[in-house]
Parts: sequence; C-alpha cells; structure tokens
Amino acid sequence: MDPIKCIEEYDNKIKRVLITEKEIQDAIKKAGKEISDSYDGRPILLVSILKGAFVFMADLCRAITVPCEIGFMCAKSYFSGTVSTGVVKITLDLDQDISKYHVIIVEDIIDTGRTLNDVVDMLKTRNPISLRVVTLLDKPSRRLVDFKADISLFTIPDHFVIGYGLDCGEKYRNLPYIAEYGE
Repeated sequence: MDPIKCIEEYDNKIKRVLITEKEIQDAIKKAGKEISDSYDGRPILLVSILKGAFVFMADLCRAITVPCEIGFMCAKSYFSGTVSTGVVKITLDLDQDISKYHVIIVEDIIDTGRTLNDVVDMLKTRNPISLRVVTLLDKPSRRLVDFKADISLFTIPDHFVIGYGLDCGEKYRNLPYIAEYGE
C-alpha cells in the first residue's frame, strides 16, 4: 500500500478527540497522589492488564511517589473486532506470589466488566493483602456484570475508543490522546 494513502486512511478513522493528552496527564497525577497517600510505606504491586493498559501503567507508575513493584497479565475479550466476544481468556498470568502485597490492577477501560470481574475473582483466591482496581476509562452504559473500579479517571459514553494504549486491530495505541474510532 502507498505510505501516503495508508496515513490518510489511518487519520480518517479518528472521528474526534474525546480526552486530550493534558487531561489524561492531569488525571494521572491526581490518581498517583491518591495511591501514594493511601499506601505510603506498604508493599504495592501494580498489575497491568496487557496490552491496552501498558501506556497508562507506565505513566501511573511514574506518578506514584512511593515504592511499588509491577507485574503483567494479559486477559482478552476483544480478539480482532470492536465488540467484546463475552469470553475472557487469560493468556499471560502473574509469575509472583501476591499474598504479601496490596495489589492494584491497572486497566485501560472497563466496558462490560466481565474481564475485570474474572481477573479480580482469580486474584482474590491468591490472598493479596488488599485488591483495588484503577481504570483509565469507564463505560458504565455497557456494563453486563456488577463491577465498579475503585479509581476511575474518566467516564465515557458508549463509543469505541482508541489511543493511549487502546487499539483497533493493533493500530492507534501510540496516539497520545483518547479518540472516538469511526468506521
């Protein structure tokens, strides 16, 4: 494909910016302070849900001013489209004992709630000292299970969104803002 045509097609899928880079960074600083104030001197393990939360995790980790460790899991319910399949599959699990940590799951977006509900249930069986969820985006209008994050940076309407780690077909993760994706 012609590189110029490819770039035009890429840009044409960005309907509109919903949350700017500055708004994201300001909200992350606030969440980082809240976490730092809550856990000062206690062992924190931040668990990023891959792939979408990796950008958020990196910035949130740097906004936390107290020692913390990180871990990664991969839980999927979107495989190549724009609609959740309803089937949650753990494709990468933690490789550490979480029983001596205050675990904070770092998620990019809570949509139906099924993925996080399953991950939280699984991690609770591993007896962390405490377990909380922080999400960049919350889409409560799509919720199919009773699930609420402990910290939610932004509540958004029912749009398929891209950017800041969120993708469509593995593209758009590198956008520094959150945008509505348009077919």
